[in-house]
Amino acid sequence: MSILKEFKEFAVKGNVMDMAVGVIIGAAFGKIVTSLVNDIIMPPIGLLLGRMDFSNLVITLHEKVGDAPAVTLNYGLFINTVVNFIIVAFAVFMLVKQVNRFKKAAEATTKECPKCISKIDIKATRCPHCTSEL
Repeated sequence: MSILKEFKEFAVKGNVMDMAVGVIIGAAFGKIVTSLVNDIIMPPIGLLLGRMDFSNLVITLHEKVGDAPAVTLNYGLFINTVVNFIIVAFAVFMLVKQVNRFKKAAEATTKECPKCISKIDIKATRCPHCTSEL
């Protein structure tokens, strides 16, 4: 089988397409969360902390010399990124929680008896049709 044909089979599989859609939606969701943190959440927090702008919080390691920029540790931007991560992680947690809830609801409530092939309750320990132990 040629490489091109193998790649085509791989690329058109449902899981790959689903993953691609998920990545695109995830990137867009990431931009929304970044805007939420930078434009909605952090300004009130900064106001409560004495009109502090987290994006401007830096520690200067070396001052600007000539054309060379200053060397800084941008810990305010790091705080914004941590808040972004917490929001995204919480949103993913809630999504997975809902998906798992739906999966539990869709799980089978019956199974087949290995002896008589009758459908029986999943929790049964004895078949009500042939009385065999399960």
